[in-house]
Amino acid sequence: MADFIITCPNCNHQFEPGDSMRDEIEKELRGKMVDWQKKKDEEFKQKETSLLQQLSAKDEETRKLIETEKNKLQEELQESIRKSVVTDFENQMKMLQQNATETEEKLKEARKKELEFLQKEQQLKTKEEELEISVQRQLIEERGKLKEQLQKEESEKASLKDQEYQLRLKELEKQLDDQKKLAEEMRRKSEQGSMQLQGEVQELMLEEMLQSTFTFDKIEPVGKGVRGADCIQTVHNRFGNEVGRIIYESKRTKDFANDWIEKLKADMRTLGADVAVIVTQAFPKDMERFGEKDGVYICSFSEVKSVALLLRDALLKIYEAKKSQENKGDKMVMLYDYLTGTEFNEQWKAIREGFLSMKLSIQRERDAMEKLWKAREKQLEKVLLNAAYIRGSVEGIAGTDVNLNLLEDNDPILLD
Repeated sequence: MADFIITCPNCNHQFEPGDSMRDEIEKELRGKMVDWQKKKDEEFKQKETSLLQQLSAKDEETRKLIETEKNKLQEELQESIRKSVVTDFENQMKMLQQNATETEEKLKEARKKELEFLQKEQQLKTKEEELEISVQRQLIEERGKLKEQLQKEESEKASLKDQEYQLRLKELEKQLDDQKKLAEEMRRKSEQGSMQLQGEVQELMLEEMLQSTFTFDKIEPVGKGVRGADCIQTVHNRFGNEVGRIIYESKRTKDFANDWIEKLKADMRTLGADVAVIVTQAFPKDMERFGEKDGVYICSFSEVKSVALLLRDALLKIYEAKKSQENKGDKMVMLYDYLTGTEFNEQWKAIREGFLSMKLSIQRERDAMEKLWKAREKQLEKVLLNAAYIRGSVEGIAGTDVNLNLLEDNDPILLD
């Protein structure tokens, strides 16, 4: 405690305090120190409490701000999703409405076409009925006129001779028969015109189908009124050579006439065709589907494409077979003369001599190489044997630390 010195504030005199004063000063200083420490602790606690409150307030404010922003973002996201869903739904609805509109328009167009077809069909039926009614009306009128004439003849019968009366009656009967024949002819011509139109349509479809299927062939339609088949197909191979002809007769009637076959066979002979085909809607009584009858093939329109492919392939094969048989006898004689001639004999001798010389040379080379291999094999065995002796001696002295193997363990054995 000797270092503790008190200085007078008036005269600057320094002196050391006594023990009692020192104790009192230390006691006072300790009290002040304790009070100051308590004060500082209280201030620190107050500041800590205030800081904690401020932090708590800040945390609450931050939490509320985060919650507010979170709710705002969630609302914006929901609004965006709702707008996207609404937009997609509106687009889908527009597309569905557009498709429905297009479908409705197509349906209206189809109904319109169906209505037009039904109207045309109804008009055709109406025209047929009107024609029938017109024919019946003419018949009735003619019968009425005939009846009037008969009544008139009856009234004049008394004044006419029996012979003249019979002649007049026969004349009137003939007129009635002529009118009936005329009406029947009109009806037949009407039906014949419809059947002829259907037949011409089938002929055109047959020509188009053949032209589109066989682009390398020549499809020639026969003009209307010209004697012969309806269509002629000239078959060409891949080199453009003509290999045969197929003629087609198109029929679209309810009944099959057997004289069609003889007529088409005559046309086949006239035109120089190889095959004849009748494309018909009605088959003969003894046939139900595609077949051959009296040298003529008969099929339906749905079968004609397959039939044409088969017949065309058959013509191509027959042509190739005929082509390969051309000048066969002359070729055989020429081949025999060549094989028995001097030229072939000398050439074959030269080939045989070259073969024997080559075989002898190969055998000599093989013998020489085998001799050389045997000599090298003996040399190699001698080297391996001496190497084995040296290896044994070294391993007996130094052990296995020195590797004197000429071959690795995995190396293949060179000699048996």
